[in-house]
Amino acid sequence: MAKAAPKQEAPVEQTVAAKPKRKRRWLVMLLLLTVLGGGGAGAWFFLQEKDQAQAEAPKEPEKPPVFHNLESFTVNLQPEAGDQYLQVGLVVKAKDAATVDAIKLQMPDIRNRVLLLLSGKRASEINTVAGKEKLSAEILAEIRKPLAPETVQQQVVAVFFTAFVIQ
Repeated sequence: MAKAAPKQEAPVEQTVAAKPKRKRRWLVMLLLLTVLGGGGAGAWFFLQEKDQAQAEAPKEPEKPPVFHNLESFTVNLQPEAGDQYLQVGLVVKAKDAATVDAIKLQMPDIRNRVLLLLSGKRASEINTVAGKEKLSAEILAEIRKPLAPETVQQQVVAVFFTAFVIQ
């Protein structure tokens, strides 16, 4: 019987020795999860703080637009019921003075393009508000064409009529 007793003690010792190893694993895993969770929470906190600081940072106010008067245009319109002409005054709205300077440099080309556009119209096409709005968009496109590069083209915002006479 003495031989049987040591055999039974050996499995008991193995289970007793296995319990502390399992406790250590759980403690290590719990400690690891706590460290990772704390690190993630800390990172989130600091990143949120930077985002809020950037959102609260005052943005530079936009510069006021620059307006440039173009010389008036007088053109003969396409005949419908006799001879008609159009006299129009234009103002160009740009985002900055450098764009206005670029417009001034290209003024002969711009005037030519606008004159050709206007002289190809009929009075009935541009007599309505919708016709004038369409004409304004077409003039804007013609003004942008000789300006290079595209960034300068996008700085020309709008074209406004200051005078519009059809006779």
